[in-house]
Amino acid sequence: MAELPEPRGTVLVVDDEPDSLNFLLDTLDQTGMTVLVAGDGQRALDLLQQVTPDLMLMDAVMPVMDGFEACRRLKRDKRFEHLPVIFMTGLSETEHVVEGLNAGGVDYLAKPIVVEELLARIRVHLTNARITHRSQAALDTSGRYLLSTDAGGRMLWCTPKVDALLGELFPGWDGVQTPVAVEQRLARLRKAGPTDAQSAPFEVGERRLELTLLSRVGPGEFLFRLSETQSGAEAGLLQDRLGVTVREAEVLLWLSRGKPNREISEILGISPRTVNKHLEQVFQKLGTENRASAAVLAVRTLTQWR
Repeated sequence: MAELPEPRGTVLVVDDEPDSLNFLLDTLDQTGMTVLVAGDGQRALDLLQQVTPDLMLMDAVMPVMDGFEACRRLKRDKRFEHLPVIFMTGLSETEHVVEGLNAGGVDYLAKPIVVEELLARIRVHLTNARITHRSQAALDTSGRYLLSTDAGGRMLWCTPKVDALLGELFPGWDGVQTPVAVEQRLARLRKAGPTDAQSAPFEVGERRLELTLLSRVGPGEFLFRLSETQSGAEAGLLQDRLGVTVREAEVLLWLSRGKPNREISEILGISPRTVNKHLEQVFQKLGTENRASAAVLAVRTLTQWR
């Protein structure tokens, strides 16, 4: 019998059939894995409140709560989104496979179970889950403000920095339902084309933040950065040091951050033509001839201040 490579880990088997349970217990025990058992979906969810396994083997048809419903509830809990669930059931029609995958399962095995196939799939999904977990842990400890959502707006994950910032800005933040002010900007960025703005600023009280679309990670998954800007203080500094007006300083600030006129107009709520007029005044006052020179001067001024 093939063995799983180290580290072996813990598997939660959810099945109401004694023969199936005994077979799985014997098979997994011989590989050195720790095996937990639950007789239905509800008992599995209850058990997860006490211990988190590395992987779940889930039967689809069970009393009290079937495997599909248990998996859907499981995946709604951010603590267990990373947990791989392999369905194993006598239901082998395409519609059942699709339902299992749509519920959040990573794989689907039809009974009767072939031992070598079962162990191979467990090995693959354990390895993938650990790689993902390590990557997530690296992001969590890096102090970055990153978050990911699906195409419908559901937050898939966020780093602790984002979780803490949202909790500070939005007292009702529950870690699941994205605040309306944030979701509105996220929705706009998810629909943005290559030539559209890839960032969206917004304010919460006196604090100014900006969401930036970093990449489309995969089908239906988007990666964003959330940052808090000090636009007010920085614009005030540019106004004082460079002798420009408040609005000219704001335009110059966003110019120094690499924003094109179209994005600056959206951020400041003015027309692109007005942005151009302000820039003409900025060039004249700073004695510069182009955007690059003005941006360099602004960056130099801000860097010396910091």
